[in-house]
Amino acid sequence: MTAILIIVAAIILLLIGYVGYGSWLAKQWGIDPKKSTPAVEMEDGVDYVAAKPAVLMGHHFSSIAGAGPINGPIQAAVFGWVPVFLWCIIGGIFFGGLQDFGSLFASIRHKGKSVGEIIRDSMGRRAQRLFTIFALLVLILVIASFVNVVAGTFMSESGFGVTASPSGNQTTAMISLLFIVLAVIYGYITNRLGVGTLPATIGGIIGIVAIVIVGLNFGFVMTRTEWIVFIGVYIAVASLVPVWILLQPRDYLSSFLLYGMMILALLGIFVCGFTGRATFNIPAFTGWNTSIGTLFPALFITVACGACSGFHSLIATGTSSKQLDNEKNAKPIAYGSMLIESALGIVALIAVGMVFDKYTGGAFGGPPAAFAAGIATMFSDEGSSAYNTIYALLTLAVSVFALTSLDTGTRLGRFLFSELFLKEDEKSWKDADGVRKFLAHPLVGTTFLVVVGCILGGLSLSQIWGLFGAANQLLAGIALMAVCAWLGQAGKNNKMFYVPMVFMLAATLCSLLITVKNKIVMIGAGQALWGDWFQLIFAAAMAILALFLVAEGVQTFKKQAKAAA
Repeated sequence: MTAILIIVAAIILLLIGYVGYGSWLAKQWGIDPKKSTPAVEMEDGVDYVAAKPAVLMGHHFSSIAGAGPINGPIQAAVFGWVPVFLWCIIGGIFFGGLQDFGSLFASIRHKGKSVGEIIRDSMGRRAQRLFTIFALLVLILVIASFVNVVAGTFMSESGFGVTASPSGNQTTAMISLLFIVLAVIYGYITNRLGVGTLPATIGGIIGIVAIVIVGLNFGFVMTRTEWIVFIGVYIAVASLVPVWILLQPRDYLSSFLLYGMMILALLGIFVCGFTGRATFNIPAFTGWNTSIGTLFPALFITVACGACSGFHSLIATGTSSKQLDNEKNAKPIAYGSMLIESALGIVALIAVGMVFDKYTGGAFGGPPAAFAAGIATMFSDEGSSAYNTIYALLTLAVSVFALTSLDTGTRLGRFLFSELFLKEDEKSWKDADGVRKFLAHPLVGTTFLVVVGCILGGLSLSQIWGLFGAANQLLAGIALMAVCAWLGQAGKNNKMFYVPMVFMLAATLCSLLITVKNKIVMIGAGQALWGDWFQLIFAAAMAILALFLVAEGVQTFKKQAKAAA
């Protein structure tokens, strides 16, 4: 019954936040349905492609979700369910939703440009370059983290090819490969053959059912290293082709997996609540100190995407703003998607609560496996056909979301990499000259991100995720600062950004400094491996860049205050 109360309370609070606070933000900023968006004004058939709201919602939500709202809340559950619940709700409504909505709005008022371009207009060229370098470091960690998750979800110990007796990993791999093919077909028939969204969607859902049936009977076998290479090639291609071929259709179709997964989880929660089939057994609060650190800052770093995520600002300003057909849709797509993700974080918390003793005892390879097992346990006993089917479908959903974040993140990275070498009056790499033209070429940035990300993806997830959480949340603080500065320059109300901005910057800088201190101690004691050196260098670099950006922001706010006086 505790699980039912938790999910019902979460849904009610998030709905109140969406209707109340979200609508207030739209009014404060002046959302204008009559104003033309960049997707309409600058349509190019590649990146700027106006999408129907349902399709863009699918892309945006699938891209921001990834594995984050599942990994984060489950790892943070060691603090107890109350801290995780409160942060997902408060963070989603007043921190994450604010950042996502504000970032998308600022971008559509900047011709669909990135956070870096928004920073240039309000804080200057130097601040833009610092931010771009920082964002690229974060995106490398995003790619590394999700390459690690996906390769671990698909891998077999040995062998190559199709098998008629698939394991859970092999089933997930086969379905995911077929899902890519299905998405390309969907994109072609809707964008080139003119098939309507409704009949195409019905066909797409039938296709999803068909490939799931195939995957439950035939699996695909490759080792972890082979999957890392395959994923690298895939995300490179996916990030370069026009969005209508793969990005839009795959993310749209994958959103149905997510909706289905959440409906299945909600059904399971109510079944358990009234039948007692499984028991939610996470303590309300376990203490201020746990295996992952002290509650501050560890809770706010670990939950990550379930409450607030800087990666969302990159998606909102990198791809979604180039596909938004009307400003009125910014609220449901940006603010609404964040709150749904917070709800998913609560679902993940409840799922691990059903197998919490096994999870803390190390029975699962990682949070995605614990998540799938927790929901499957709500319906049937481990080892049964129903359990295995549900487990495979949920693992598939997690891997699909991670893939969406991967190719979207790589596309965003190539945008930012090119921006780093372009002058203010140059619109693309074609306008540059010499070495800058070469470096700004989409292939160069894509290759750099994929190679470095996949190499780091070979590390263990624990070595990457701690840095990803801190970097991701620090990016959120900087994005909040960027939108706040732009709104102030535009003469709009930006006071709602002050507390979230300061809190996120303080928590994440504190976390990075703790990481630097701990790694220095390990190095001094002669206990450090190369992964520890990597974490030290990365954490120090991000902290230094962030401090410079904060200094630029403070100067900007001082100038705005002086001008307003």
